[in-house]
Amino acid sequence: MLAKLTGFFFLGLIRLLTGAQARWYGCPPKAEQRIYFANHQSHADLVMIWAALPQELRGITRPIAAKDYWTKTPLREWITTAVFNAVYVDRQSGTRAPAAVVRPAAHPSALPPDARPGTQQQPLPFPEVAPAAAAQPAQPAPATPEADPLAPLAEALERGDSIIIFPEGTRGFADEPQPFKSGLYTLARRFPQVVLVPAWIQNIQRVMPKGEVVPVPILCSVTFGAPVVLGADEERRPFLDRARDAVIALRDI
Repeated sequence: MLAKLTGFFFLGLIRLLTGAQARWYGCPPKAEQRIYFANHQSHADLVMIWAALPQELRGITRPIAAKDYWTKTPLREWITTAVFNAVYVDRQSGTRAPAAVVRPAAHPSALPPDARPGTQQQPLPFPEVAPAAAAQPAQPAPATPEADPLAPLAEALERGDSIIIFPEGTRGFADEPQPFKSGLYTLARRFPQVVLVPAWIQNIQRVMPKGEVVPVPILCSVTFGAPVVLGADEERRPFLDRARDAVIALRDI
């Protein structure tokens, strides 16, 4: 009940501050499984696009949230999980190689008497046996694979949810989005039945400029465009560039 009431509070606040206007070009709001992908200029982007969706779509659509930012405090974590039903992604995931394993040198007491430091070697009455090595060279350990950063998104799609993602991977401050990362392509290839809908979020970065703590009421909008379809043999970079162009094309509509 508390989460539901908080959701109504945020919805009213966002619409009061921004208007949260949704404009649908190329596709209507429809209760089908979708991946909404948009430009990213503010931490409030996920809230803005969530608020712009009709009520029947908000219940089946989960925004993607950066785990390192949105779990920094218990309040942020509660809001994103209980209110927005967000999917966390770990922006630090990848493959990390651990430090090389260095074997310690053998203690002098473990060496033959004639091999100990400061001991002059004497001829042996029997064939000489090579002393133990004082130290073994560093041996690199194999890289340890970490969790796939797309796994939470894939799990949500497998459950039938729609999701909201930001293919730039991080916020940008230029007029145009940064080059898209490969996640959108990977998901599109793995879930070909899911509809890919581009979106442009306008003005949200001006509601709370960097360094400000009090939001400024400014009319904002989210423009949804025609779905983008991944070609059967289309390669990653041409598809990502085409998807990015589809988002930019909505800016001036």
